Amino acid sequence: MNNIIHNFGTLYHPVKALLLYQRKDGQNQLTSYVESYDMDKDGCPVNGHPLSVKEANALAKSLLIAEKKQRNFLNPKGLLTPEVVFLKTGNDGFAIWKTPPQRIKLLFTDNLDIPCGEASIPALLWRAGKNNLSIFAIVDETVNGDTSLYHAPFFNVYADGKVCMGNVPVKIPHDCSLEDFMHQWQAYFFNSYFSHLFGGHTPAKGNIVQLWQRLIKSNKPFPTDKLIANNIPINKLI
Repeated sequence: MNNIIHNFGTLYHPVKALLLYQRKDGQNQLTSYVESYDMDKDGCPVNGHPLSVKEANALAKSLLIAEKKQRNFLNPKGLLTPEVVFLKTGNDGFAIWKTPPQRIKLLFTDNLDIPCGEASIPALLWRAGKNNLSIFAIVDETVNGDTSLYHAPFFNVYADGKVCMGNVPVKIPHDCSLEDFMHQWQAYFFNSYFSHLFGGHTPAKGNIVQLWQRLIKSNKPFPTDKLIANNIPINKLI
């Protein structure tokens, strides 16, 4: 039996219930009335009474705080840095950014027979929302509407660029800044173990296992001639 405790979120306990009553008068106009109920130790509503001004103010304050957090999602701490390609702030916001070719530690499961260690990776284009991540390889780091996208040459990535995070518990705060957002997604991706390919998808030319075995053992840059174009227009990510 699998342990799913790590999937649980913050536990909230019911303390108050609101019941909205409505009626129509002779002119077909709606009149509303709100009753407030306390909750007993078993979670059952008790002590029904008209919603007080104090309770209404507390509710309004709570809603304003939640709305403010959502509005702050992906707001930058300062000036936008050059790696940011596109940004949409707000509760349903997302960001697109790029990272240069670099050496970074990669983790592989034992079944791949690839040792964990540092290897060179190509320049990457990231597209992430609060609960999802897509990743692509790029050759030209000057990103514009004509930039060609390539399959990210990694395991755990679908043909359309979407990343399978497996059992990694992704927790992005509702008021996460842009800078922290990009850092967290990159940490989630590179600190998880690469394990498998999806549905016959080939993310790079040749044998992907042998490619990473060679790169782990050398200081050579990633061979961009091994990248495969995915024919997804960059504007489709917006």
